[in-house]
Amino acid sequence: MDDWNRCVEFHGHGCPGLAIGYRAALLATKELGIGRSEDEEIVCVSENTACGVDAIQVMLACTAGKGNLVFRSVGKHAYSFFDRRNSKSVRIVAKTFDRSGSTREEIMKRILSAPDSEIFFVKSPGYDMPDEAEILESVVCENCGESASEDMVRIRKGRRLCLDCTDSQR
Repeated sequence: MDDWNRCVEFHGHGCPGLAIGYRAALLATKELGIGRSEDEEIVCVSENTACGVDAIQVMLACTAGKGNLVFRSVGKHAYSFFDRRNSKSVRIVAKTFDRSGSTREEIMKRILSAPDSEIFFVKSPGYDMPDEAEILESVVCENCGESASEDMVRIRKGRRLCLDCTDSQR
């Protein structure tokens, strides 16, 4: 199965947003000389939470669970890629183009087949590489008894409470 079909299978369907993420991942691979991330050596900062993120997960193995997929959700079809091994980075921003009179299928095919320069701006990120994922301790909430990450626990009246219980204690 080719990479595009693996992305479609993971996402559930082909669409223009998935095609943008797929092409952005391919372009990042070319620009930075990278492949799939085994751990956190490759980081993607996605400026959206749209369909394209799924293709980036499939293509580059940048995932929220590993901590190398970071969301900076500002609603742009833009992705910054960082290579921790050599500090190289690139920001890939989808260009807008006339979609009038085109079906979703036609738009998707155009995104998949057009030259990179027609689909993307290639820039430098305007922010630093994110820190490596921090491994935090779990703390048991003294109200509900459920574990929560230590950065999500608050002290209220001397008791350690998860955010759900903190909100319900107000």
